[in-house]
Amino acid sequence: MASRMKKGLAAGAARQLAPRLTQLAPGLTHSFVREALQRAIHGIGPLPPAAAAAEEQLREQHGNVDKAIREVIENHVLYASIEGFATNLGGLVTAAVVAPANITGLALIQCRMIAGIAHLRGYDLDDPRVRNAILVTVLGEDQVLKMVKRKDLPAPPMAIATAPDVDPGLDRDVANAVAAELIGRVVGKRLAVTVSKRVPVVGGAVGAATDGWTTFRVGRYAGRELRPRP
Repeated sequence: MASRMKKGLAAGAARQLAPRLTQLAPGLTHSFVREALQRAIHGIGPLPPAAAAAEEQLREQHGNVDKAIREVIENHVLYASIEGFATNLGGLVTAAVVAPANITGLALIQCRMIAGIAHLRGYDLDDPRVRNAILVTVLGEDQVLKMVKRKDLPAPPMAIATAPDVDPGLDRDVANAVAAELIGRVVGKRLAVTVSKRVPVVGGAVGAATDGWTTFRVGRYAGRELRPRP
């Protein structure tokens, strides 16, 4: 009972904090998701472009695409774990300040991972259909299935990437859905830890584990969903 009450408090606090996050960081809307995808594909700072990093893994694995994909996933799980630890230290007071960095970092890491997998499977990362498919994949398999069932999405990622035409209205809808999903994941995670533990280092450890695990699941989903293209 106490555990359920704590989770309920965390969920309620998350709903209250999410609008504040977008006020403190107005970029946390559909535009920040598109920007994260753009930087993931073309590279940022010490991170080379997604396709170049994927090709490097392919060379290391002697042309074995499946092994290269596993390496891409493992590398990005590590990135997400480190980023999750660093941005989840501190308590509820720092959540509204630090959480935007966690959300943006997670979007960049997961988009880059999926883009690398898509490249290795023969998809054109400059194709707007493929870019929408990458963003949809970030939502995760369970969320995608729910949204397709509710008709909030026209189809799963593979079908979106290979659709005969580009749906111009899909861009904004997909980006908004991804922004909302990432905000919900990050804020809910931080508040659940803060309400139940109130220990900053525990928050960092949980952040690392949670971000690493969700990135692993998203990567495995991408590997299954984005089947090879000729």
